[in-house]
Amino acid sequence: MGGIHWIIDAHGCAPDLLRDPVCLARLADRCLAELRLTPIGAPFWHVFPEPGGITGFIALAESHFACHTFPEHGSVSLDIFCCRPRGDWDAARVLTEALGAREVQVRQLARPYASVAALVPGVGR
Repeated sequence: MGGIHWIIDAHGCAPDLLRDPVCLARLADRCLAELRLTPIGAPFWHVFPEPGGITGFIALAESHFACHTFPEHGSVSLDIFCCRPRGDWDAARVLTEALGAREVQVRQLARPYASVAALVPGVGR
């Protein structure tokens, strides 16, 4: 049993969209809806002064969603952790459609809750 952690970096995004808190809130809502994740509090968004971007965080029943934009570089970084397994999710499609990303790197990490030694007797000892 374990969860999944997405580390996503997108480049070539439209800088004006990376400075738009409404656009980023819609992106977050879309990600959470597609992944069937449940916010447990109000989202927190901080808009930095020019040329900075926006940082956002949403606590989830399943863990968290974090977003950091860098309009001066045309990039965004997302960090989404879900404590339960999820099926395939096309993050590249979402970021291309929402922000005009030209390049998206998606890393998925399995987050097991028990060590291999705890699961398989005699391993790791």
